[in-house]
Amino acid sequence: MTETAISTIDAAAERILGAYASGVPCAPVRDLITTADEAYAVQERLTERWLADGRRLAGRKIGLTSKAVQSQLGVDSPDFGMLFADMAVPDGAEIPAGAVMQAKAEAEVALVLEHDLVHERHTVADLIRATAFALPAIEVVGSRIRDWDITLADTVADNASCGMYVLGNRPVALADVDLRLCGMVVERRGEQVSTGTGAACLGHPLNAALWLADTLARLGRPLRAGDTVLTGALGPMVAAVPGDVLEARVDGLGDVRVAFAAEEE
Repeated sequence: MTETAISTIDAAAERILGAYASGVPCAPVRDLITTADEAYAVQERLTERWLADGRRLAGRKIGLTSKAVQSQLGVDSPDFGMLFADMAVPDGAEIPAGAVMQAKAEAEVALVLEHDLVHERHTVADLIRATAFALPAIEVVGSRIRDWDITLADTVADNASCGMYVLGNRPVALADVDLRLCGMVVERRGEQVSTGTGAACLGHPLNAALWLADTLARLGRPLRAGDTVLTGALGPMVAAVPGDVLEARVDGLGDVRVAFAAEEE
């Protein structure tokens, strides 16, 4: 990578970090970077900074698992971001106002691993054997980019638009649930606001997790025992506004809830 490329990657990372520090979304970074490789280099800069600051890596999230969203951004594969332990929110807890910029929420299947996934190419059997259990999850995505004005480069650089995530509390073995056919519904105070199925996530949530395991192993940051994997949205995202209470139910996995604190007057 050239010195110029390194300097633009650093500049993009600093722009995003500035948004985190100020709480004010920034301009897109696609004026500085254009390729997926450059965007992941920015994400890696942010990851290294956060690890140096003492944050603990707890897993990964997979994004862009919807073919419609892939087409919208002009890509043909998912993306990923880092999950840190301080992003985890207990089931039913309240997220403070302003903690996630421009928050939106989506229901997902989470996998928790009990074995490392370090091969360059994994089989579905490898993945099933490595998975301890599945949980229902709500990912609260957020963007440090003003008005969600994002291309692939913008969202990847911005840690795949990670915000926070909530996991259910009842672990379910993969043998006890059909993740492809499981139905999902998200309700806001009893009103249905999003529906979907496991098949909406690259045809099957395990397909998305398999892509992630192979990709991370090739990049030298493989999935490890204890990691949580958010496998991707089962239905459309919904805007999350102060005062909201959202509940997601996934057939065979149960339910999970999150609240958003009202803004202080």
